[in-house]
Amino acid sequence: MRPLVFLSIPNLRAADLPVMPALADAAGVVRRELGCRGPALTCPVHATLTTGVGVGGDGRPGHGVVANGFYWRERREVEMWTAWGETLFAPRWWDDADPRPSTALWFPLLAKGSSADFVCTPAPIHNPDGSESLWCYTKPEMLYGDLRDAFGHFPLKHFWGPLAGIESSRWIAASAVEAAGRFRPDFHFIYLPHLDYTAQKHGPDSPEAEAAAVALDGEIAGLIEGLRAAYRDADPVFVAASEYVITPVEAVACPNRVLREAGLLAVTDHGGEEHIDFASTPAWAMADHQIAHVFVEDAGDVTRVADALREADIAAAVLTGRDRADVDLDHPRSGDVVLLSRTDASFAYPWWFDDGKAPAFARIVDIHRKPGYDPVELFFDPATKSIPLDPSLVRGSHGLPTGAGGAAGVCLASDEKFFGGKAGVLDHESLAGTIRRHFA
Repeated sequence: MRPLVFLSIPNLRAADLPVMPALADAAGVVRRELGCRGPALTCPVHATLTTGVGVGGDGRPGHGVVANGFYWRERREVEMWTAWGETLFAPRWWDDADPRPSTALWFPLLAKGSSADFVCTPAPIHNPDGSESLWCYTKPEMLYGDLRDAFGHFPLKHFWGPLAGIESSRWIAASAVEAAGRFRPDFHFIYLPHLDYTAQKHGPDSPEAEAAAVALDGEIAGLIEGLRAAYRDADPVFVAASEYVITPVEAVACPNRVLREAGLLAVTDHGGEEHIDFASTPAWAMADHQIAHVFVEDAGDVTRVADALREADIAAAVLTGRDRADVDLDHPRSGDVVLLSRTDASFAYPWWFDDGKAPAFARIVDIHRKPGYDPVELFFDPATKSIPLDPSLVRGSHGLPTGAGGAAGVCLASDEKFFGGKAGVLDHESLAGTIRRHFA
């Protein structure tokens, strides 16, 4: 059984391959178009790739990861980006494989506490004074200490925020080679995020995005060389796949402001700052790129909420009930109303109308307290020395399933037999099944 190295790359596009010769040469023997049946978002895609099933719902088994965050209705609490693997309803595809391959998860989301044999993923320590200490969750537990000694702390400030850059993908690649040499896992999932940053900040077709592809390819060249040496004579199969493809955006909508204008969102004053009052608000929207989950407290208000959002004309689709199955989101964890943006637009989380009343966390990189995704954290306003409050700065977004207007990506494999002679368009579920069959 040949080991398989899987490179999960957000915004990997077929159009970028001419400037990525290391990737194209190493993993480009065969190519397939790769679509996304459900939400084209990081956490749902990572969950699908490691379980082999989609979100699920209405009697269909699935992993239940509907977005990059969760709203725990019974506690009225939002959890963004920190969930553990136990939140998945489905087992990982290798759990019942026969024979079971040894597995390594290098930086995918929802990896903490997973059944993988080896894991490394960011897990900064949140101190009582509000500061953070750099750290990673690893399995075995003491592994991060060794990686830190060899490569320094994982550069979290380059993983997200205004300083996001190649340094984080470089650290991931170097540490993955170290792990491969030490453990030689049969299946090695490696997340390389670099193409995500500039495409959102400057647009996917910008000169900055092309330069990012060139820079990442340089790191991939070293990664592949290092992995081949680490596996020695095992000759791993290399597979690289798009998690999603970022599309240009020119507009942004704020569904929480629409709900507030309609009298459907309640806020509370905290020392002059306006915060959503989750204990009493009739509805609120968790904006996540080009999808927004609108949670409605009273089932009798769903129609009223949906009608208000339709009347505001801020979305390409306003889905309720079983209509949410069209995008694999008819799940109890989904919003009672699901919004799909237009292909050239995205959603943003703000609910305030006066920037002077914005919560303090709106002006800093704070991915956990914001009840929604905020790509404006990629920007920095030197005048205020803070994150700006203008979501229209963002030039690229994603989230729409391929069938709902999202762009298709690409999957490359270094073994011409990997796809089993099957032609046609793949999706992440079928790709996970193909990987599992590789080990059968």
